Amino acid sequence: MIARGLVSRDHPVLAHIIPVRRCNLACGYCNEYDDHSDPVHTDLMLKRVDLLADLGTAVITISGGEPLLHPELELIISRMRERRMIAGMITNGYLLSRKRIQSLNAAGLDHLQISIDNINPDDVSMKSLKVLDKKLRYLAEEADFKVNINTVLGSGVRNPHDASFIAHRAVELGFTCTVGIIHDGGGHLRALGEEERAMFDEVRLLGKKGYARLTKYFQENLASGQPNSWKCRAGARYLYVCEDGLVHYCSQQKGYPGVPLEEYTVDDIRREYLTAKACAPYCTISCVHQVSLIDFFRAPQKLEPAERPSTEAVGVEKLVELK
Repeated sequence: MIARGLVSRDHPVLAHIIPVRRCNLACGYCNEYDDHSDPVHTDLMLKRVDLLADLGTAVITISGGEPLLHPELELIISRMRERRMIAGMITNGYLLSRKRIQSLNAAGLDHLQISIDNINPDDVSMKSLKVLDKKLRYLAEEADFKVNINTVLGSGVRNPHDASFIAHRAVELGFTCTVGIIHDGGGHLRALGEEERAMFDEVRLLGKKGYARLTKYFQENLASGQPNSWKCRAGARYLYVCEDGLVHYCSQQKGYPGVPLEEYTVDDIRREYLTAKACAPYCTISCVHQVSLIDFFRAPQKLEPAERPSTEAVGVEKLVELK
């Protein structure tokens, strides 16, 4: 995947797709769910998978809402594998059973991530180890796919020591583990306190090393409340496709560029590749960090979001020159 990304920059490396916005939980810090939406029709989801494959996408991660609420999720995963793309999923894990894990195996799922926020549920998050440990044991015994457990530190996390306990449990079961930093309710990032920083450093050293470790310096700055200087390639190397089929920079920057996936072309990819994003310095979305690293050394970004020209106005040849 990395080698292909280095050879050609005119295709997405990673896309997130949303098969259902509804979630069975209501975590206090989350803005990516509702409690009423119907699942996206399976035919539409299969079409979107095909469109992403046609764009040359290497990896698709399914998220939500809660993706396990989609009644034909396995068909969507199977289509991703048929189109020779890596298939991942982010879930809260509540709906996992032995039977469901086996059906995900059969569909060809490659990677699954569960976020666990605390040891015991509270009024901010129900994603607790107390509730999910049984599900983790099922995964350890049944899953043919890789499993990562992500925990969080930062605003709203009442006991930072929970992150260490959760991470150690993940490693004990044979999973990888990661830690993220969350903003406060106003969307602001604050530096981790001394106790939080100790837990942050401990969790990052646990488990198996992987590509995610390449973003270490992003995490170091965020933990200190400092900005990062980098070229965000969202809209080009990373696409977020919402339940309405629109392409956005990410889950936190909806509306930009806001183009229907069926209309998204290489011209859009080339334009957004060159577009600087004002939110980049304090971005905490690690998957965007990771895919943008592929192009870290090349192509300065010369376009601002407010002055993005259309390909009709500038022409594809001019955009290529700008690269």
